[in-house]
Amino acid sequence: MFKLSEIKELIKLLDQTSSVHELEIESEGMKLAIRKPDRAESEQTAIPAVPYAYPFAAAPQPQQPSVHPAAPEAAVPSAAPDASRDSQGTLHKIVSPMVGTFYSAASPDSPSFVSVGDRVHEKSTVCIIEAMKLMNELEAEVKGEIVSILAENGQLVEYGQPLFLVKPE
Repeated sequence: MFKLSEIKELIKLLDQTSSVHELEIESEGMKLAIRKPDRAESEQTAIPAVPYAYPFAAAPQPQQPSVHPAAPEAAVPSAAPDASRDSQGTLHKIVSPMVGTFYSAASPDSPSFVSVGDRVHEKSTVCIIEAMKLMNELEAEVKGEIVSILAENGQLVEYGQPLFLVKPE
């Protein structure tokens, strides 16, 4: 099983090289393929070239409607004041590193990893993102206080979607 931190490191390494555009790894019966979008793909979609990870033998997923990144902030009343502070750069966004399902706790009968007002440190687990039956723990990566939780338990999240706002210490 691949750890989220290992996948992130592989993505960073792939992004830093200009000679390698695709990487496939097989371990313990699981396959991971990471590739950079080619130049034509980038220009067609008008999105900067960002490496991404996808499962090797992924079944086609039904198309989900695009969610504007500001929509979750607007949907949560307590997030409205925080959104204005975030535009000034005082809050750190914890974003989803992949497409998957957001879980706020380890199991349905367990308490949430974090709640609004909780203090976290760099290695604090804040949620789990399930992708292709793999549970990937997401760490805070910053020391501070959880100001807002922008995703709901069981919600499908997209790559780069903000999940938490943290007031750094």
